[in-house]
Amino acid sequence: MSVGTVTYKEAVRRGLEDALAEDERVFMIGEDIAAAGGAFKTTEGLVDRFGPARVLDTPISEQAIIGTAIGASLKGLRPVAELMFADFAGVCFDQIANQLAKYRYMTGGQVGLPVTVRLLNGAGGGFASQHSQTVENWFLNCPGLKIVVPGSVEDAYSLLRAAIADDDPVLYFEHKGLYNLKGELPETPTPLEIGKAGVVRPGEHVTVVASQLMRQRAAEAAEELAQDGIEVELIDPRTVLPLDAATIGESVDRTGHLVVVQESSFSGSWGATVVAAVVRDHFESLDAPPALVSGADTPVPYAGVLEAAWLPSVERIEKEVRNQLEG
Repeated sequence: MSVGTVTYKEAVRRGLEDALAEDERVFMIGEDIAAAGGAFKTTEGLVDRFGPARVLDTPISEQAIIGTAIGASLKGLRPVAELMFADFAGVCFDQIANQLAKYRYMTGGQVGLPVTVRLLNGAGGGFASQHSQTVENWFLNCPGLKIVVPGSVEDAYSLLRAAIADDDPVLYFEHKGLYNLKGELPETPTPLEIGKAGVVRPGEHVTVVASQLMRQRAAEAAEELAQDGIEVELIDPRTVLPLDAATIGESVDRTGHLVVVQESSFSGSWGATVVAAVVRDHFESLDAPPALVSGADTPVPYAGVLEAAWLPSVERIEKEVRNQLEG
């Protein structure tokens, strides 16, 4: 049974509301999340239902937000901390990379930090280079963190619920460009396991791995390619740390081709990790060198025409898939 068509933003809000209703230890903290409903209205109305003790506005201090979440989790609560733009994680990078990520290890497994950090990610909205990055790649080299990147309405809900229920810190990246994406949300959404990829579309000719906005563009490209008899197997990693390399590798074993599509720059990225893992473990299955479609190694441009050119397009994804099969 479905609750009907909702937007990605509404799915996030419902995930937060259900988590707050089911567990009194869950509370939210962030800039403008109570009085203004968040910069993108994802938390609108939650303070009216749950009160200011569980939906807390903070000063403009990312260090205060993450520091408070760390302390509260040590006392048995389950904080959901929002960073208004993912780019601002740079301000509190030490607390995320050196405290959240390492606390369980540094205490010999005695203490975990069940903190969910919501980070508003992604380009396409004309917010310029300091407010448009996909910064999940910054944290790939931080063992102890889990990084989820929902790319659909149902995944936005289910991965958020999984993140809040997890006993270790999870960075939950919401893509600003998907907030108005519409999809069906079941009355009882399928629970998702953090660390398990999803096969969005089965196919036999080429494996395409893409997340968030690029998942949507890859799906469009797959529809176009299907008209020419090219069947794409589209995989959404859902989680980039830990990465479900097994599901991707099994697909490449069948198709013999790999195209990874990511919004971020090429260097030091989760897409590069996927390519490296497939080459290492499934080299003999490959019929052509893997392709990584990405943004340029530059800041995200502000001008609309330049930002559009920086982002991988549906046409560019199509071209790379055809190149794979022709090569």
